[in-house]
Amino acid sequence: MMKNGLKRGHEKMFKEGFIEVTGGRVWYQMFNEDAGGIPLIVLHGGPGSSSYSLQGLKALSADRPVILYDQLGCGKSDWPADASLWKLERFVEELGQVREALNLGEFHILGHSWGTTLAAAYALKDLNGVKSIVFSSPCLSAPLWEQDQKRNLKKLPKEVQEVIERCEASGETDSPEFKEAVEEFNKQFVCRLNPFPEFLKAGRQYRNPEVYQIMWGPSEFTVLGNLKEFDCTSRLKEIHCPTLYTCGRFDEATPESTEYYHSLSPYSRFHVFEASAHMPYVEEPEEYRRVMGEFFLSVDKGD
Repeated sequence: MMKNGLKRGHEKMFKEGFIEVTGGRVWYQMFNEDAGGIPLIVLHGGPGSSSYSLQGLKALSADRPVILYDQLGCGKSDWPADASLWKLERFVEELGQVREALNLGEFHILGHSWGTTLAAAYALKDLNGVKSIVFSSPCLSAPLWEQDQKRNLKKLPKEVQEVIERCEASGETDSPEFKEAVEEFNKQFVCRLNPFPEFLKAGRQYRNPEVYQIMWGPSEFTVLGNLKEFDCTSRLKEIHCPTLYTCGRFDEATPESTEYYHSLSPYSRFHVFEASAHMPYVEEPEEYRRVMGEFFLSVDKGD
């Protein structure tokens, strides 16, 4: 069941509304529905974040319909008080329900960060109609992600490392001291723009920390949630559609791990955004959109 509204965007008509999924309603936007290209659906990071920071990707709708949606429990979607909903399998089911409601036959997927976890899990369950997948700053192995963050921490000043290690050991991850140390990590490995964009600060209201806590844990550095054992690396060879693996040069999703995933995947390509950390779509927006747009067009043409 969908409830829709039409609005005039900068250049294109776009549609927004709610889709009924298991556990509640998710809010979506569709840009340039009447474009001729194969539609693109964007899966945001998190878990428990939103599509807020990815709004710039609507520019890709010059060639195709672009769909962004806030996963259940965050953003403008419903925030149900049911902890049993926060598991990968239900988010996979949710993506299928969004696809069905929007009548997407063939479609491209662009997943970012946790969105790549969701994209991979969906594709490994049902690859039918998936034209291509972009794994943007991927997390395809929680154990490998955790190892990478331990290595990234070693690149920070010793005093920052000590605060993070001490607070994690004592369970004081809500302390101001820990949050200040995490900000230092974020400046290096999440978004290197200085000053930090004000619009990203405004988007924090759309995050649901409960979903993140249940699925991942109290911080990026130690996985304690129900994704702790997630690792699909042994099955990446099963994804037989064209894939593009990308990351920033300074990404917490490290170039080494991203290239490793690429090496396991048939029909895959690899690209590093040289001036970015984990948010190249914000740090290098024009270059990010160029790379994505060219990839999708090449797949559409069968190149």
